[in-house]
Amino acid sequence: QVQLVESGGGSVQAGGSLRLSCSASRYIVSNAWMAWFRQAPGKEREGVASIDDNISNTRYDDSVKGRFTIFKYITNHTLVMQMNSLKPADPAMYYCAAGGRLSLSLRHSDYTWWGQGTQVTVSS
Repeated sequence: QVQLVESGGGSVQAGGSLRLSCSASRYIVSNAWMAWFRQAPGKEREGVASIDDNISNTRYDDSVKGRFTIFKYITNHTLVMQMNSLKPADPAMYYCAAGGRLSLSLRHSDYTWWGQGTQVTVSS
């Protein structure tokens, strides 16, 4: 059973920063293609950022390029997403995903395992 546990969500003002973490097994973090997704009320789940198994390649949705950074702490077996310059358009439930079937995919159907999500709120 693969468990993904997100943390780090919260409420910030526009322009502020948050760091999301996703704890998983060392094997998963070291070997799986992983990603962050988000889902706002009434909207479909959308891919935000993805990272491959050897952490050398990343991919971002255009809406977050230059503001969000995805990386892995292999030693701590944690997937992280640093979110800077948060905008009113960013609030959503953010989900960690692993087990991608296509490298760097931002399509939710390509991922096997999911966390429960962590809420991000941005006030203007």
